[in-house]
Amino acid sequence: MHASHEAEAGRSNRATLLTVTCLGQFMVLLDNTIVGAALPDMQHRLHTQLTGLQWIVDAYVLLVAMLLLTGGIFADRFGRKRVYLTGVAVFTAASALCGLAPSLDWLVAGRVLQGIGAAALSPASLALLAAAHPVPQEKTKAIGLWAGLSGIGLAAGPVAGGVLTEAFGWPAIFLVNLPIGAVLLLVGLRTLDETRNPNAPRIDVPGTVLSVLAVGALTYGLIEGGARGWTSPPILSSFTAAAILLAAFVAVEARRSAPMLPLRLFRQRLFTVSNTAMVVVGFALMGSSFFFSQFFVYVQGSSILSAGLRTLPLTLAMVLVSPYAGRLAARHGFRIVVTAGLALAGLGLLALGTVHADTGYGNVWWRLAVAGTGFALTLSPLTGAAIHAVSPQEGGLASGISSTTRQIGAVLGVAVLGAIVRTRQSDGASFETGLDNAFTAAGTITLATAVFTGLWLTRPKPTKDPASPRPSTAPDTVAPSNEADEPSASNGSRGKGPVDADRPRG
Repeated sequence: MHASHEAEAGRSNRATLLTVTCLGQFMVLLDNTIVGAALPDMQHRLHTQLTGLQWIVDAYVLLVAMLLLTGGIFADRFGRKRVYLTGVAVFTAASALCGLAPSLDWLVAGRVLQGIGAAALSPASLALLAAAHPVPQEKTKAIGLWAGLSGIGLAAGPVAGGVLTEAFGWPAIFLVNLPIGAVLLLVGLRTLDETRNPNAPRIDVPGTVLSVLAVGALTYGLIEGGARGWTSPPILSSFTAAAILLAAFVAVEARRSAPMLPLRLFRQRLFTVSNTAMVVVGFALMGSSFFFSQFFVYVQGSSILSAGLRTLPLTLAMVLVSPYAGRLAARHGFRIVVTAGLALAGLGLLALGTVHADTGYGNVWWRLAVAGTGFALTLSPLTGAAIHAVSPQEGGLASGISSTTRQIGAVLGVAVLGAIVRTRQSDGASFETGLDNAFTAAGTITLATAVFTGLWLTRPKPTKDPASPRPSTAPDTVAPSNEADEPSASNGSRGKGPVDADRPRG
C-alpha cells in the first residue's frame, strides 16, 4: 500500500513537472510568433520604420541564438531548477518592460532581456524533464509530450497576437506573459526538484562574448545599412568589426580545451552540411514570416486580426507535419526528406513572391501551406543528421548547435530580407515590390540549398582517428530546441548508426 502511494506521488510529481516545463516552453514559442502579428500596430503607435521593426524581432532572436548553448551548460552546472526559475523571472520581468515601454528604445531593451531569459528557460526546462525520466522509453515519451504541447504556442501566436492587438493594442502581447510567469514561479518553487551534472563543462566566457559581439555587429550592419547607406563609415566599420570578431572567435575556440563550439565537429561533412542547411531554414522561415502580417495589412488592406488568421496555414502545416518528419527520415533517409522539404519551402516562397494586392486569399493560403510543409520536413531530420554525425555522448551538444544555427539564420533572415525591401524602396519601388523581391530571394536561396543537400547530405566514411569527445551536457540532458518536433526526433535517433549512406535505423 505504501509503495502504491509512493508510485502515485511520483506520477503526480512528474505530471506537475511536465506541465511546468511545457508551459515555460509554450511561453517562449508563443513569443516567437505572436510578435509578428503586432508589428503593424507597433509601427503605427511607435512611429518607427522598417528598421525599428527589425530590431524589435532581432534583438530577441540574437540573444537566444548566442546564449542557448551557454544556458544549457549553466543549467547543468548551477542547477536546472535554479536556472529555469531565473529564466522565467527574467523573461516575465522583461515582458512587463516591453508591455510598458514608452518608446522603441525601451522596447528593444526589453526584448534583449527577454532573449536572455528565454536562453536560460528553454534548455533548463528540457533538462529538468530529461533528468526526471531516467528510463529511455519514458524520457522519449515525456519529451514528445513536451514538444507537442509546447509547440501549440507556435500555431497560437499569430491568432493570439491578432486578437490581443486588435482588442488592446500591441502591449497586450507582452503583458499576457505576466500571469503565466507568475504561476510558473509559484508552482516551480514548490514542486520542482533540483538536479545538476557535476561533470558539466566550464562556461566558455570568451567564446560567448565574442560570438554575441560578432553576430551583433553583423546584424547592425545589415539592418542599418539600408538607412545609413551601405558605404557609410558606421556600416563599413560594423562589417569590419564582425569579420575581426568572428576570426577571434574561431581562434579562441580552436585553442580552448572545452569550447562552446568544438570546431572539430565540422570536420564531419554530415555535421557541416546539416548545420549549413539549418542556417538557411532559419533564414528563410523567420525572414519571410517577419513580413507576412505586414503584407496582409499594408498590401492587401486586411485588419490585424484578419492578418493573424491568414498566416495560420503556414504554422498549422508545420505543427501537423512536424511529427511525421522524423519517421519519414528514418524510412527514406535524411537526404531525400530534407531535400524534398527545402524544395517545397523554396517553391512556396517563390509562389508568394508573385502575390499582389488584388490576389484573392483562395490563391494565397496554399502557398503558405506549401512553404510550411516544406519547413516542417526539414527541421527534425536536419537535427537528426547533425546528431548522427557525432558520437552518442555528444548528441545533446549537436542538437544544441543545430538549434543555435537555426536561430543565427533567423537573425540574418530578418536583417537581410529587410535590407532587400529597404533598398528597393530607396530605389523608388513600392513596399509590395520590395516584398516580392524578398520572398523571391528567400525562395531562390532555399531552392539552391535543396540542390546542396541533395548532393552533399550523406554520411561520410568514419575517420580512422576520431577526436576524443568533449564533455557533453549531462547524460540525462537533451539539448534545447525552439521547434516543436526536434527533441523527440533527436532522442529517437541518438546513438544509432546509419543503415544506408544517410538513413537512420527506424
